[in-house]
Amino acid sequence: MNHGWTGKVIKVDLTAGTISTLRPSAELYRKFIGGKGLAGHFLRPCITLPWDHPDMPILLFTGPLVGTAAPTSGRSTVMSRSPLTGTVADCSVGGRLGFQLKRAGWDGIIITGRSPFPRGLEIDNDAVRLVDATAHWGATTDVVFAELGDGGRSVAAVGPAAENGVAFASLMVDRHHAAGRTGIGCCFAAKRLKYLAIHGTNRVPVFDRGELLAAREEIMRLTAASPVLMGQQGFSCFGTGSIYDLMDSRRMMPTDNFRKTHFDRAGELNAHAYREAYLPVKHGCMGCHIRCKKIAGRGKRKGASMPEFETMSHFTALLGNTDMELVMEANRVCNLYGMDTISTAATLACYREISGETDLSPHLLRLLHETGTGSTSLGRELGKGSRALARDHGKPTASMAVKGLELPAYDPRGAYGMSLAYALSTRGGCHLRAYPVSHEILRKPVATDRFTFSGKARIIKIAEDQNGVVDSLTACKFIFFAAGLEEYARAYTAVTGVASSAQDLLEIGERIYYQERIMNARNGFSAADDDLPARFFEEAGSGGTAVPIGPLDRRAFLEARAKYYRIRGLDENGLPTEEKIRQLGLEENERAG
Repeated sequence: MNHGWTGKVIKVDLTAGTISTLRPSAELYRKFIGGKGLAGHFLRPCITLPWDHPDMPILLFTGPLVGTAAPTSGRSTVMSRSPLTGTVADCSVGGRLGFQLKRAGWDGIIITGRSPFPRGLEIDNDAVRLVDATAHWGATTDVVFAELGDGGRSVAAVGPAAENGVAFASLMVDRHHAAGRTGIGCCFAAKRLKYLAIHGTNRVPVFDRGELLAAREEIMRLTAASPVLMGQQGFSCFGTGSIYDLMDSRRMMPTDNFRKTHFDRAGELNAHAYREAYLPVKHGCMGCHIRCKKIAGRGKRKGASMPEFETMSHFTALLGNTDMELVMEANRVCNLYGMDTISTAATLACYREISGETDLSPHLLRLLHETGTGSTSLGRELGKGSRALARDHGKPTASMAVKGLELPAYDPRGAYGMSLAYALSTRGGCHLRAYPVSHEILRKPVATDRFTFSGKARIIKIAEDQNGVVDSLTACKFIFFAAGLEEYARAYTAVTGVASSAQDLLEIGERIYYQERIMNARNGFSAADDDLPARFFEEAGSGGTAVPIGPLDRRAFLEARAKYYRIRGLDENGLPTEEKIRQLGLEENERAG
């Protein structure tokens, strides 16, 4: 491959301590593009192995736009099988990780085996080496970043949570970014791989630089006109926390472990309150002009990561906490130990309901430390996630999770497309697979009625396909509030020389997403798993006369799910069909490598 792709993938066998190079075919690149698509291709032959089997790979892949002038295209995908859910585990992560890997001359990394002692993987252009990381084992992520994060390199590390078996442990990247959901950090620790450190100095060749710059200009113009992204109350100014008030005003802020949908003290804990207290400054992923990440700019928290919307919401409303400084400290502790803040807070909310404790705030930090270190029996229980916690205490309905993945900060009773997206997501309770918030709440690209299932099955399917290809290019989903696949197809063609339309990319996205359905089906997932906790069908939210938030209509939900199955090309039990597999060219592939 001469443009966009480097044509090279690193293969690491931690058991043997060997490193080799794989050169995927041009056909494979065009079929799956990169990122999520290529990672899924190499995961599929091994997907039925236990998540911690030595032969289960960890996959890190960039896309063809990474390292070029295409806006927001500095991301990468990390993938394996989830220790929390048993599903496909993938995370799109920002920072500089994908950018540095691509500049080093590599499209991806395939890691197998299990090291006999802690190791780090260091990449400096063509020089790839495994090093002894025994001295770093047990260290919090800030220590690793302080010792290794210099000279322009990107560093990704797991913390003590992963080493102690926390099922929702994350991989922290460049201090302020996380591959958080599904427990991907635990996969690294199972292989005794503590960190990646990557630095590259090569340029990424582009097929038609003039055309790429024209595509870039068009995307930048559309972004500049987007109030959600670049407006005075948008992501660029306030980060993702800018939608905190919006979620509360729509009566869909999960409160009291999803038993309510309105938090009385929300107005005191919004993004404006954080700005007054911490004067955040802008930070972002490599190549991103939106810069939605925020870093505290003053006070004792100066330089600390500001919480994202999900963290802000779950560590306040979901837990009944009104202390903003406690949210900041909880966010810091989760990052140091390497724990997904969504699953952490949701598991604590589950524990709060089961135990009957009304206020966890006085000992919240102690619970976080015990979870991250596994130092107490309660900490080890919490580290299993809410599904296991609720099941072990005989109260399975207290876990607000889908397929074992805890739900984020959008109550599905307030947006019916979101309820369908949660249930159908291949990795469990995830808002980003289809992100119906864009049209149901933010009204982008067009507004839809959030209190109906009508039309949502097809919208969800198309959105999943789009986001599948976006995570393969690899770009940021947020920019699609403004731009579309038309603009990114133009950029993709300019970078690679592969003539493609938006429809071409959408069809590749369908292949990528269907492949995840195939992998989950091989592990026994079916329609029985494409469902929501019973609470959402039995209990009303906290709506008023102007905004009624009643329980979901189960019959309407099941009808919409059945429509989705037909549109997606699945059978009535939500399983892949041979006809669709052949249509998408997904006949059983040979064992990767």
